[in-house]
Amino acid sequence: MHYVDRVLRELIEKNPQEPEFHQAAREILSGLKPIVDRHPEYENAALLERFVEPERAILFRVPWVDDRGVVRVNKGYRVQFNSAIGPYKGGLRFHPSVNLSIVKFLGLEQILKNSLTGLPIGGGKGGSDFDPKGKSDAEVMRFCQSFMTELYRHVGQDTDVPAGDIGVGGREIGYLFGQYKRICGEHTGVLTGRGLSYGGSLVRKEATGYGLVYMVEEAMKCRGDTLDGKTVLVSGSGNVAIYAVEKAQALGAKVVAMYDSDGYVYDKNGIKLNVVKQIKEIERGRIKEYAKRVAGAEYHEGCGGIWNIPCDVALPCATQNEIDATSAELLIKNGVRYVGEGANMPTTLDGIALFQSAGVVFLPAKAANAGGVATSALEMAQSSGRMFWSFEEVDAKLKAIMTGIYHNMDGAAREYGCEGNYVAGANIAGFAKVADAMMAQGIV
Repeated sequence: MHYVDRVLRELIEKNPQEPEFHQAAREILSGLKPIVDRHPEYENAALLERFVEPERAILFRVPWVDDRGVVRVNKGYRVQFNSAIGPYKGGLRFHPSVNLSIVKFLGLEQILKNSLTGLPIGGGKGGSDFDPKGKSDAEVMRFCQSFMTELYRHVGQDTDVPAGDIGVGGREIGYLFGQYKRICGEHTGVLTGRGLSYGGSLVRKEATGYGLVYMVEEAMKCRGDTLDGKTVLVSGSGNVAIYAVEKAQALGAKVVAMYDSDGYVYDKNGIKLNVVKQIKEIERGRIKEYAKRVAGAEYHEGCGGIWNIPCDVALPCATQNEIDATSAELLIKNGVRYVGEGANMPTTLDGIALFQSAGVVFLPAKAANAGGVATSALEMAQSSGRMFWSFEEVDAKLKAIMTGIYHNMDGAAREYGCEGNYVAGANIAGFAKVADAMMAQGIV
């Protein structure tokens, strides 16, 4: 049995109740066979076994009091997966779906994503099954303070630097940071995604969406193509989706659909982003409001129907596994030529296989949505140096990082005999750096 297959089998046996983690491990490990075959010393050092096992997994309770005086208890998680190339770095997700399997699923991906940026950051992930939706600011504050009262023991600017993710935006980061500062008595870069008034970075809010489009733009440029005049679908309506739409429109694309967890809107004339921002960023409303405010726009219940709309480019920016084999078939049938993943692993393995076999240029999440963590690392650099860079400076660095990631994974795919397979290319390029660092540091 091949070394990779043995490690995957043992991982599933040891973690039988973690299907999401199995999915991430299967996708990553299967793409590493070419590099593992070139390096038999990896097996002797049990490198893959150490790579797929977190260095540390922290589980804790989070008690808090709601506005009615009722005591609530949620679960908290922080998985510190790999620190071979730098301090752990990865978001916190507050959503009812969060469990250990999902946090490990995201954390394993994060190792390679962070490595691909070329910046010195390791991989981690965390969160809670707490749902901030519908909660008052006071309830969210009390929850975040309780969460950080445990988490502070395990994080630090040179140890583990969390950021936001689903359910954790500027409000939550502010409350978390305030509690850390209160407990530790220090103002350091322990969290990224902070407000500009207390150590944050320009472009952080836009970074994942902008970075996604920069990578798609580079992939198209290398094929003599451009976004100008292309029809684009964007799933989701949070930060990633909104700023992917903004950058795509700036480059001449026509974005015609977006969605939230209730349903999607279709605007054949092109999404009016100012309306979406008003609804989602200011009012914190639902996307169906768009159809009430824009003449000719349509609202449809449910999310899956968005993939029925003909398009040139699809940018899934909502959540994991939103494009399955059926959705992928619909997109292919309706003419999609480029798929860039803005969310964390939004396409199932079956969906990826269909895109690749159809010749669709598929840009996987660990590469395509690395703009957020890349700009987080740039925020860390500014914090450490007590500096503040302009929007233009950060944006230029972000674009350089994203185009560099594209060429690194493209080069790795060519070198290892899988040209055009960017899933394998991203896995190999990201893993090579981590593997070198792990081998250099001995059995730790």
